[in-house]
Amino acid sequence: MNRSTKKIPRAELKDFLDTKIEAYNNPKFIESDPIQIPHSFSKKEDIEISGFLIATIAWGNRKSIINNGKKLIQLLDNSPHDFVMNHQETDLEKLLPFVHRTFNGDDCIQFIKSLQNIYKNHSGLEAVFANHAKNDSLQHAISKFKTIFFEIEHLKRTQKHVSDPMKNSAAKRINMFLRWMVRDDKAGVDFGIWKSISPSLLSCPLDVHSGNVARKLKLLKRKQNDAKALAELDKSLRKLDSKDPVKYDFALFGLGVFEGF
Repeated sequence: MNRSTKKIPRAELKDFLDTKIEAYNNPKFIESDPIQIPHSFSKKEDIEISGFLIATIAWGNRKSIINNGKKLIQLLDNSPHDFVMNHQETDLEKLLPFVHRTFNGDDCIQFIKSLQNIYKNHSGLEAVFANHAKNDSLQHAISKFKTIFFEIEHLKRTQKHVSDPMKNSAAKRINMFLRWMVRDDKAGVDFGIWKSISPSLLSCPLDVHSGNVARKLKLLKRKQNDAKALAELDKSLRKLDSKDPVKYDFALFGLGVFEGF
């Protein structure tokens, strides 16, 4: 692929990216990715709760994310849904030593309590996002999710661990979690267990790797990785595939992380 500053014709760009999707959107991807942790479960609620928690700590070194993610799931007795629904106050004490970068044991306990509220009073994670989805994207639903997540008494410091697109965040980790849950990729990587939300509404998890590759390929002009950049990238990716735009996350991420594009 020519990396000059000239704009690449859309058909050529689509062909190039589609070959990269084939290279990365397959079960081998799971071995080195945090998505391997929710893949250890078969029950819907275990997949979505473990997925949400792992996506929340998915920043920094991938090996460290996976190691700490496994520790966190062990602390939940390897039954995240049962722990969320049935824990006693004393059960939460063992979470206090947990730490991943700035996400600590206090944040972890808050997340368990907020998740319990969502499953007891809002019909679960899928319902919260589905009930607030608009017909063009899920960014409004993510903002609404944050409000509901923190409607119970909570530590103010924990709010920073849930992004809000209405405050110009690209919400990379929640968009990644939504890709996992909503997109049925037939390849065994993304789960596709949330049938009430269309994959056409998903947004690419925009990070330093996908952002840099998108700029080199002229899919994105904006320099910051924020909500405005995400909207611009959404528009470009939906021109390539309006029904499954975030499949290109595999191409952008793979090119950036594995190929140093």
